[in-house]
Amino acid sequence: MMKFRLFAIILFVSVVITSCKKDDDPEKQMTDFILANNISATRDASGLYYQIIKPGTGNFTYPANTKITIKYEGRLLNGNVFDNGGGKEQTFNLMDLIQGWRIGIPKIQKGGEIRLIIPPSLGYGSNATGSIPGNSVLDFTIQLSNTQ
Repeated sequence: MMKFRLFAIILFVSVVITSCKKDDDPEKQMTDFILANNISATRDASGLYYQIIKPGTGNFTYPANTKITIKYEGRLLNGNVFDNGGGKEQTFNLMDLIQGWRIGIPKIQKGGEIRLIIPPSLGYGSNATGSIPGNSVLDFTIQLSNTQ
């Protein structure tokens, strides 16, 4: 009888722990999000998912010192906007940005628009940054107006 009670308690505790555990597998979070929102995204070998909304025009090759001018919006997977650059165009050195942007933005040209779904490993990792919790998958829409 004692063994049965111990077994029942262990089973109950493991079920509770398993059912309460948050799904923190970024790949699963991203694929679930993409499917739930019917996003036609492509998986890059890096683990980044992207959707080219408009490819833009030109054949710019993005050297290491590239400056980009963009409008963007960054969201968490729950839809909360954490940054939009004030709704204005911003200019950045591409190499100073998170790795997900350095991989994704060169997939389009001037006048292009892309959606990037970025795993934590290509974003801010386990570090909380402003209103972005650590280990967050990031969802960006980026409009590229200029490269130089």
